[in-house]
Amino acid sequence: MNYSREDLIRILRLSPRQLGAWEKSGLLRAASRYTFFDLLQVKKVRDLCARRVRPVEIRESVNAMQKQAAGLENPLLEASAVTAGRHRVAFRHEGKLLEPIAGQFMFDFSPEEKVVTSVPVGKAPTSPNKDDRSASDAAELFSRGVALEEDPRNHMQAIAVYQRVLELDPQHAAAHINLGTLHYNHQDYRLAEEHYRSALEIDPRYALAHFDLGNVLDETGRVSEAIQTYLTAIQLAPTYADAHYNLALAYEKAKEARKALKHWQAYVKLDGTGPWATHARSQVKRILKADPLKLVFGGHSSN
Repeated sequence: MNYSREDLIRILRLSPRQLGAWEKSGLLRAASRYTFFDLLQVKKVRDLCARRVRPVEIRESVNAMQKQAAGLENPLLEASAVTAGRHRVAFRHEGKLLEPIAGQFMFDFSPEEKVVTSVPVGKAPTSPNKDDRSASDAAELFSRGVALEEDPRNHMQAIAVYQRVLELDPQHAAAHINLGTLHYNHQDYRLAEEHYRSALEIDPRYALAHFDLGNVLDETGRVSEAIQTYLTAIQLAPTYADAHYNLALAYEKAKEARKALKHWQAYVKLDGTGPWATHARSQVKRILKADPLKLVFGGHSSN
């Protein structure tokens, strides 16, 4: 059975603007007729967005999952998608739960709490035993810390929980990231930087850690260092929209509008809806108006 666009919008209780935005972001194909499986896919996108996962992050996770699981053409239909901490997506496939961007397996504690572990892809989690009990305890505590973060009144408790996680598992990069973010939000930039750098010592290819470290460096006036750190994040994850946005801001601070232009344009391509995209478009127009050469060369510039 086929469904019209109007049927899909009515059945799934969407707005035409929502559906159009998902199509424009490349998350869904634009169509006038839909199959039942199309409806299932759109429903999964809708449910993930309702959990505050941004369309660009869903798309990045789907692309990463296709690379991690050979032969998986449509992860949203062929694997079970669930939310992971910090607005990311994980997939349950072949009996394992995998967060594909980080390349990490996850322990599945409950339908509401999904916890990234430090088990790299290629080394499936083994059954708990006496030797790995502390790692399991650390993962469960990490889950508790994520839940505590939801309420700002519990942030000090969350910090204590994450510190305990690191006592049990000193190689828990995600705990360092979350601690760094809590300290960053409380404007303790020294401690935030320490934790982000510790996460990078554990996993130098952790794009999120490079991005977060860049935010600290930018906030503390080390703009040139921030630029290099954002560039590293983008090298590791070229479709990391927020890294492009913050890098463009940093280039603007450094009075390098031509270099900023490329990343404003990249951000708009990766995440074309919402107030940040509106701001990015306005910056593109401003730079092009101030520098007519860009109209000739199409915005090409080096990093």
